[in-house]
Amino acid sequence: MKTAGHSEATARRGLELTPFRGLRYDPDRVGSLASVTSPPYDVVVRPDGLHHLESADPYNIVRLILPQAGTPSARTEQAADTLRHWLDEGILTADREPGLYVYEQQDTDGMLQRGVIGTLRVTDPAEGVVLPHEDVMPPVVADRAALMRATRANLEPLLLTYRGDGTAAEVVERTAGRPPLLATTTEDGFHHRLWSVTDPGDVGRIRADLAGRQALIADGHHRWATYLRLRAEHPSPSPWDHGLVLLVDTARYPLRVRAIHRLLHGLPVADALTAVAGLFRTRRLDVRLPQALEVLADASCEGNAFLLAGDGAFHLLDRPDPDLLARTIPADRPAAWRSLDAAVLHTTLLEHVWRIPEDSPAHIAYIHDTAATVEKAERDGGTAVLMHPVREEVVRDLARQGVTMPRKSTSFGPKPASGLVLRALDI
Repeated sequence: MKTAGHSEATARRGLELTPFRGLRYDPDRVGSLASVTSPPYDVVVRPDGLHHLESADPYNIVRLILPQAGTPSARTEQAADTLRHWLDEGILTADREPGLYVYEQQDTDGMLQRGVIGTLRVTDPAEGVVLPHEDVMPPVVADRAALMRATRANLEPLLLTYRGDGTAAEVVERTAGRPPLLATTTEDGFHHRLWSVTDPGDVGRIRADLAGRQALIADGHHRWATYLRLRAEHPSPSPWDHGLVLLVDTARYPLRVRAIHRLLHGLPVADALTAVAGLFRTRRLDVRLPQALEVLADASCEGNAFLLAGDGAFHLLDRPDPDLLARTIPADRPAAWRSLDAAVLHTTLLEHVWRIPEDSPAHIAYIHDTAATVEKAERDGGTAVLMHPVREEVVRDLARQGVTMPRKSTSFGPKPASGLVLRALDI
């Protein structure tokens, strides 16, 4: 999908971030802050991941973001009842003063990421303030919208990036020198700290700096689309005019960009390879996963390349037939889009060669964890398609042109942990 481009200079009102009274767990009422957190709702990838999180603590946030009742309506009702129960019991309590929140993540390798959590004015794509770079799947948007309607809450922040290195970043750095509201280490080894910013001067400096800037949606396209849908359903002004976000200044804190892999259900590796014979060069790699990914990275420097797995080995697909690409890749897209691995995968391989619908959960799953994708393929007899990540500059440049990438093309991180601060629209 292509729309009018958006340069940063043409953004009129820019980012409008507003303080709110964050909902946070009472640490005296839960086992630990780490035990009630979860990855974002769409990144629970372990086969027993949901059960593991539910077992970690009876108040784990996953009971709100991924309720497990039988029908869709029962699930949203369950989440709303659970949230009301936790509020009544004091498991979750609202901070006394509205504020913005500085959030820090650091891993054992020393990667440090800091940003600001607040409620952001929901803007139409035509305004060029918040730039999406991927299409969304309507059923997922409908599911998230039903959950937010029922709970009247934003249960986890989106991850947005901007490039500023201005006064907002200075406030973030200064705030991080104070004792935090909370600090915890999750089982993935990430250290998390959170501070509130309630001083009117500091809040004003952050808001003024952001007012002339654009943001790229790094993670949370479906939730942003949900914000747009819910805003349209409620006459303005209303609490639905804003949505919960984490804004990270990548001029100071560059994000990691990883690929999102595909698991093709019901397509054995042998059948996948037979279908691409003569259309791509294929090579069997009798190596372990780290070495296979190195080969993929080298091949990606020269053109489109993918790894197939699921039969106990890795198979490199590269050097696609130029005539095949000319027949299957839309000619009306920018050259940078036509050369994307995700574009070739979706328009050439999935649609024309393997004939797999990209929006059918029965046929395809999107998985962030590389090893988990391979394990699932080997266990289920399907095909794992492993991707090489695209650079952030490419993503941002396409977004500014108003060009969306194929869905689930990128995985920016680290993603904010769910459960550290929530927003209830009625508080």
